[in-house]
Amino acid sequence: MPNEPAEPPHRVTLTNDGPILVEGPVEVVLDDGSTVCSDRFVVALCVCRRSRSYPWCDTSHRARDKRRTP
Repeated sequence: MPNEPAEPPHRVTLTNDGPILVEGPVEVVLDDGSTVCSDRFVVALCVCRRSRSYPWCDTSHRARDKRRTP
């Protein structure tokens, strides 16, 4: 049928305090025009730009110091 998509859509999950989760495989186009690919079944994309493996999330967004409770 002409109105049916060729492939099912990929699911994108937005989180409040972390990365964007995308069902893979994915190809990401960076702001400089280069592309990076991942064939994982779910990919975590960094939105804070703190990741050493940007655009992939390495959980650098998490607080480094844990506050002690008295």
